[in-house]
Amino acid sequence: MAEREIPEQYLSGYAEILAEVSATGRRLTRDELASRRALGELAAEAGHGLRALVSAHLTTARTAWPRTPGPADDALAAVHQAVDAFAEGYERAQLLAVRQEEAARREFIDDLLYGRSDLGRLAERAERFGLRLSHAHAVAVAQGPDAYDEGAPVPRQVERALIARFGDRSVLLTTKDGRLLCIAPGNQDEVLTYFAKQAHAATDGGRVAIGRPQPGPGGVVHSYEEALNALELADRLGLDEPVLHAADLLVYPVLTRDRQAMADLVVVTLGPLTTARGGAQPLLDTLTAYFDSGCVAAEAARRLTLSVRALTYRLERIRKLTGANPADPAHRYMLQTAVIGARLLDWPAQEI
Repeated sequence: MAEREIPEQYLSGYAEILAEVSATGRRLTRDELASRRALGELAAEAGHGLRALVSAHLTTARTAWPRTPGPADDALAAVHQAVDAFAEGYERAQLLAVRQEEAARREFIDDLLYGRSDLGRLAERAERFGLRLSHAHAVAVAQGPDAYDEGAPVPRQVERALIARFGDRSVLLTTKDGRLLCIAPGNQDEVLTYFAKQAHAATDGGRVAIGRPQPGPGGVVHSYEEALNALELADRLGLDEPVLHAADLLVYPVLTRDRQAMADLVVVTLGPLTTARGGAQPLLDTLTAYFDSGCVAAEAARRLTLSVRALTYRLERIRKLTGANPADPAHRYMLQTAVIGARLLDWPAQEI
């Protein structure tokens, strides 16, 4: 902004203060400094640039200088005091504006992710942050070993990478409960995929879950909840994939929708394993490795660091205790479903 564009009101009384101070050698009074700070706040609120404002003060000082017969040091000290007070007020106003903007952004994000606001009003507020909630959106959630907030280096690093790659694509990057979140239009899979890659690296191998695209103003919270559920399922099931897609895990919520029925299946099918020497857990781990390896005994043995003979012995022991043969397709589905249920319900560590 050019110097001539700075209104005179932000320099009100400045030349007079310089003239008097130069003539008397006194310092600025408390009231004079307060008036400079107040004008600095007003100038910031009006959107004027600090560089142009300082330049206007220096120009006024140069103009007033020939009319001030006092020592140059006194005049320079007055300019220093006046400009410093003005800049202090300007920075204070800017800091307040930033804090208010941060508070408004955080309030919007909380309302968006918890669905606590009127959806119509929420959609209006979303446009201020680059989101059009009339469209479908998907949410990716990254969880690392540490908790992150928006001012931390990790979120800034991921944000810089996204901006450098995609620019402004109506994407909102934020944090919630120590996790990194990326909200993107539902038809921009590449954005969330790239976010997942960057977040996984920036969080030292953290895990990322991506919810399905969901339409409408309430779509963001639904996709967010799907991503959170995917992270929780991954912890319960011991999944080691760095990137999880909620669409690939839909079978698990279905299995646990009737918790009592699943608990009954686990107890009836796997309950006899508790009578084995060492308890049920070693045999349950055997079944888990066997099914996860595609029922290939050699691969399951390798995962368990057992010999194939030892694995075969365990499978036979399971057959005798439960009456179900893991190698028999007729029994396999029931056993595998019960094993999944046990992992979801944290059995046998937790009684069900």
